[in-house]
Amino acid sequence: MGSVYAVKPWLKHYDKNVPKKLGYHKMAYADALRKAFQEVPSRVALIYMEKAITYRELDDLSNRFARFLIEKGCRPGDVVGFHMPNIPASYIGSAGVQKAGCIFTGVSPLLTAEELAYQLNDSGTKVLITADVLFPVASEAVRKTDVKVVVAASIFDYLPQDVPASPVTPIPGVETLNFKEAIGSMPADPIDVKIDPGAACLMMYTGGTTGAPKGALLTHNNIIGHMTQLNAWLNYPMGKHVAMSAFPMFHQAGNFMVMWNMAMGSTNIVIPNPRDLQYFVKAMETCRPTMTVNVPTIYLELLKLPEFRALDFSGVQFFVSGAASFPAENIRQFEEVVGKGKVIEVCGMTETSPVLVALPLHGVKKVGSVGMPVCDTEVKLVDPETGVPAPLGKPGEFVARGPQVFSLGYHNKPEETANTLRDGWIYTGDVAVMDEDGYFYIVDRLKDMVSVSGFKVFTRLVDDELVKHPDIESAATIGLPDPKRPGSEIVASAIVLKPGCVGDEAMREKITAYMKEKVAPYKVPKVIQFMDALPLSAVGKVLKRELRKIMRIE
Repeated sequence: MGSVYAVKPWLKHYDKNVPKKLGYHKMAYADALRKAFQEVPSRVALIYMEKAITYRELDDLSNRFARFLIEKGCRPGDVVGFHMPNIPASYIGSAGVQKAGCIFTGVSPLLTAEELAYQLNDSGTKVLITADVLFPVASEAVRKTDVKVVVAASIFDYLPQDVPASPVTPIPGVETLNFKEAIGSMPADPIDVKIDPGAACLMMYTGGTTGAPKGALLTHNNIIGHMTQLNAWLNYPMGKHVAMSAFPMFHQAGNFMVMWNMAMGSTNIVIPNPRDLQYFVKAMETCRPTMTVNVPTIYLELLKLPEFRALDFSGVQFFVSGAASFPAENIRQFEEVVGKGKVIEVCGMTETSPVLVALPLHGVKKVGSVGMPVCDTEVKLVDPETGVPAPLGKPGEFVARGPQVFSLGYHNKPEETANTLRDGWIYTGDVAVMDEDGYFYIVDRLKDMVSVSGFKVFTRLVDDELVKHPDIESAATIGLPDPKRPGSEIVASAIVLKPGCVGDEAMREKITAYMKEKVAPYKVPKVIQFMDALPLSAVGKVLKRELRKIMRIE
């Protein structure tokens, strides 16, 4: 390792209460969960549309679900798919799957039947839990798979008022049941299944931006180790927090958020629709979260709402932001409302459980930085072509290892595993810069860098300058092939203007003139396309692959 990274300058800037080295217990996640059930049984585990479910009730319901899986022939290591929004069945099922020793795999509700069938076949899913509103898609998909049991939960399950479940249409050759009926007849006695801590407990799929989606296998040790890291980093006590997130559980950020907070006896505010911002605001007002975790898009959309800006944020200790870029200027605007220093940017990926680096809870928060490596995480930046460590202040591919980094690789994809995981180090595909204090700054994804006649353009830095323009609300930059220079690219930016601004030629000239004052000539966008909205994924990431289909060189 290059000496600039070997000395770990970040350790000097850890919060005083954060150890530089931690001890780790090798244990199954179900054992950690059992501790919460035993220590805070009367505490509210879930708040869903004003309905409260305690840890005692969650223990009972998840035992029933685990017994249901076992009765249906599931054994440790079998895969159970979850194809639903965040509703009570998601949380009950998450805990029950782990008690049964099975593997949880999250499935996006936005997938087509064909995409769903691919993931079910690729993962070897044995039982699929879906939502009644998604049942038609699930029904079409499982006909092309070996799934033998489909359970449909309702968004109205476990509400104070009893709402009858929608009838489940039979699927030829597949057993179909309603969720509450399926587990209602099962005994609630504790489950005693021997689980290897080194075995997989999650198979979480990456976005598939560079090919077919891949199932990253995360072990019990990965999850327990990561909980240990973040408990120390954020001084996170048992049974004290009220947690809120719009991240769906099919995404590893949302999934870990739930697993972590359930094991820590936190109260979880359930957000079934991440786009229902009014529901989010109301929940913040009535449930009083102490922490939130969201993608920047959610925070920026909330910032537009007067009712959000009028909330009392004194009880919120921190706002975690991850999974996408949060421009420094937008962070400053957000903190003017919620409180200075409350935003904690983090960075990681599905394969790292998910956090590798984070800003400190109490220490210096350098706006624009994604922070420093969390406890027992080694990081280096390397030249992607030579593997040589990048000098201080120079960009390189972000490479890391630690207890949260997956060791089992991708399910049934040895070549992909070998490319990403090398000698225990994960090659993330992110390009970053480290400063003298050990704080990291993400400047791009390797696949998103634009090459202009040999000059490298980091699109995130272009976007950060664009959003500082007084007329621009959001922006995303890509590279398009330069028809006049084979092998070279043109910088192209998709721009959403603020209300009242007109996207005409005069505005293009105004933005171009602005950028010529801010960046080198080769970084100035040569193509500017105005849009009503940027294409976003289910968790709020800008889909640059979609922009490449939409944008053209005129």
